[in-house]
Amino acid sequence: MKKYIVEFIGSFFLVLTVCTAGALGTAASLLAVGAALMVMVYAGGHVSGGHYNPAVTLGVYLRGGFKKEDVLPYWAAQFAGALAAVVAVCILKERNVFDITGGGIHWLPVIFGDFLGTFALVWVVLNVATAKGTAGNSFYGLAIGFTVFVCAVAFGGAFNPAVAFGLFLKGAGIQALIAMLLGEVLGAALAATAFKAVNNET
Repeated sequence: MKKYIVEFIGSFFLVLTVCTAGALGTAASLLAVGAALMVMVYAGGHVSGGHYNPAVTLGVYLRGGFKKEDVLPYWAAQFAGALAAVVAVCILKERNVFDITGGGIHWLPVIFGDFLGTFALVWVVLNVATAKGTAGNSFYGLAIGFTVFVCAVAFGGAFNPAVAFGLFLKGAGIQALIAMLLGEVLGAALAATAFKAVNNET
């Protein structure tokens, strides 16, 4: 089950980035798509192999490096991640139309955007900088930095209560601050829960 959770999460963020940033067609947005895959492979490779692609799963199986009984569950997790990503895109569709300096915001997209970005960031940090399976690696800074890049390009946000507070001091509305903080606290808590669920450590 742990491997399937990781495949779901990685596929979710890859498809989400393709559907948001990738659709823009700019150099930065296309880089974000590749970077999304990179950081999710860094974060989950030690648990599931970091496929996030049914074709990769098939290829790994056909070369003899994968158990037959894992193929269908991997595919199910990957397609479920894609489906969840499309739902997330629908929720985020008004993400970029709120004005953080104004009084009115679209609460759900703002909370959800910061929730997703914070989840991704904390998930990657915990997996690349604290997990036994990635101990001693030299890529943790790259993975963490590119996670922020991916989320910023894909749907924007603070992903950090200190940044949210800084934006508030610079003129963001109190509603925006509350929404970002709510998303960030929930995202960090769920990421820690997911990390503990898929890593055999305390």
